[in-house]
Amino acid sequence: MSRQDSAYLRICNAIEYDIRAGKFRHGHRLPGEHWLAQHFGVSRMTIRQALSELARKQLITTRAGSGSYITFDNQHLEWTQGWSRAMTLHGARVEARVLHFGPLDDPELAARFQIKSRFIALDRLRLLDGTRAISLERSRIPLNAETEALLDIDFAHESLMDALSNRAGLFPASSEEWIEVARLRTEEAHLLERAIGEAFLLSRRVTRDQKGALIEHVSSLLDPSHFRLHINFDLNERQK
Repeated sequence: MSRQDSAYLRICNAIEYDIRAGKFRHGHRLPGEHWLAQHFGVSRMTIRQALSELARKQLITTRAGSGSYITFDNQHLEWTQGWSRAMTLHGARVEARVLHFGPLDDPELAARFQIKSRFIALDRLRLLDGTRAISLERSRIPLNAETEALLDIDFAHESLMDALSNRAGLFPASSEEWIEVARLRTEEAHLLERAIGEAFLLSRRVTRDQKGALIEHVSSLLDPSHFRLHINFDLNERQK
């Protein structure tokens, strides 16, 4: 284990202990990244890695001072937990159906992110109550020595976010997301069992590690009767 890995785990364990001991109650805001970095004597990247692990354990929810996030039936979804798990925590019965899984060549995506390797493709439908499709997601993960172990996983029953951290040792440090309205094309409409041309939300998210390397590119079509875009602004935070 590298010194950086041991540092983030040490910090993660320390904060987890304080949470379980009651020092931080439900809804309590943790100190900021800058304060934590100074307190523990590490970089902010190491703090982000520790916070990402705490979010994966569902001990905290991370939000930027100003930002946007997807909601499901008006409930905030924490994507670092995996969406199926996040929806289930809000009382929804959601199942994942794997449509395609395996190695894939994507020259356009490889050129965009300057990646020479192939990708692992994971295409999934999410079904509400096991019947109605509410999202179609196409994930692309660079295929390399760290991620090849993912090819042995049944992603109908396991979270991709969990697998990336537990199996591949990859932890999200930053993410960008673009959301727009899109009309369903023939294949998409067939998979979602909707009308061709029906309006859906189209989300494209890029997740990177602490070094800026691509972890995942995912394109998601989301049923707007369940999913919405929520934007919050913290003007006090912006003035600090």
